[in-house]
Amino acid sequence: MSPDCGQLISDPQKFGWENMKSPRKITFDRILPALLAPVLLLGSSAAGLPQDPPPAPVPKVGPPPFAQKPGAAPPQAAPAPSAQAPSDSQNTLRVNVNLVILPVTVKDHEGRLVADLTRNEFRIFDDNIEQHIEYFSAEAFPLSAVVLLDNDLKSKDADQVESSLSAIVAGLSPSDEAYVCRFDTNFHPGKGFTRDQDKLLTELHRTRIDDDRSSAPPPAPGGAFSGPTINGQSVTSTGAPPPAASTIILGDRTTKALDDAVYEAAQLLKDRGRDRRKVIFLISDGDNSKNNVNSYSNTVKELLRYGISVYSIGVGSGYYERKFSRLQSYAHDSGGDVYYAVKRNALEQLYSRVAEQARNQYTLGYNPHGNDRSKDYHSVEVRVHREGLDVRTREGYYSGASH
Repeated sequence: MSPDCGQLISDPQKFGWENMKSPRKITFDRILPALLAPVLLLGSSAAGLPQDPPPAPVPKVGPPPFAQKPGAAPPQAAPAPSAQAPSDSQNTLRVNVNLVILPVTVKDHEGRLVADLTRNEFRIFDDNIEQHIEYFSAEAFPLSAVVLLDNDLKSKDADQVESSLSAIVAGLSPSDEAYVCRFDTNFHPGKGFTRDQDKLLTELHRTRIDDDRSSAPPPAPGGAFSGPTINGQSVTSTGAPPPAASTIILGDRTTKALDDAVYEAAQLLKDRGRDRRKVIFLISDGDNSKNNVNSYSNTVKELLRYGISVYSIGVGSGYYERKFSRLQSYAHDSGGDVYYAVKRNALEQLYSRVAEQARNQYTLGYNPHGNDRSKDYHSVEVRVHREGLDVRTREGYYSGASH
């Protein structure tokens, strides 16, 4: 007891205790029970109040892929905030950032998905150094998808795409979210991500694809600068042979920026959660101008940095004209896939196949070790023990990226 408190208790006159003979006895006989009474009263009151319910049991589900390694012991109870070491949260954050997540598609020789592989059948090589697989899942992931529509198709191709758009919704699950965008020379974003399939269906029905590009054949030989002719003969020089065909055909020159569109779609997806599969459904004839602001290599870097896969659906005559190379490259380099709608009624079936493949991939995770950490880009290869299977995943990642 402090000197001040002792002085107050030993001076009864300050408390009106002049007639009491023993201040010390009063202190312990009177004050001590008075001090204990609130404590006893609190205890008895608490006993009469309903108790808080016990904490709910932890659901017996697998841990999120970025929180706990499979097979690890259950986490211990967290200490009080004042006793928790500051480095604990820092270590967890470091592990989560370094964890490389690979969506992996495996098909047989007939192009069918192979869904019965186990963890031990996979091998991962990072910069040609084999890695330990710390996370494995064969469960479906919800999709965050940008439906990127070519807004500069030929008339018949535009009609084909428009009539098939409502079938996109059939390939999505209630947990998926989609964002409808269009592109031509510019990028035209829609109304944002939505999981409401009715709203998505309404937006798709309202989508109209411009068909300014003519389906007519290119100009006759001689082009726009050949001058007038009669029966193939030049009017200006009677009897002269027809002029040579012009190397400039203005009506066939595309101005759409496919690279810029894919780049902008990646910006919309980059902040979606790591617990979602981030994909771009690119529906196009593959034409691409040389006037893009973003280069192909820079766009692919964005896709790999944020773990975004491109699933290309080629429409129109590009398949025969070999114009689908850009669609193939984006799909290959990002770990996606490419499909071709050669027949007019093929698009509806392709949408469901693409969504199914994107959602039902194996997911492998590892913390890189043994590679050159000073490098910005790291190559990745995934192998399986079974023979005759086609394994597809992205071919690399960038250090410090959100994989």
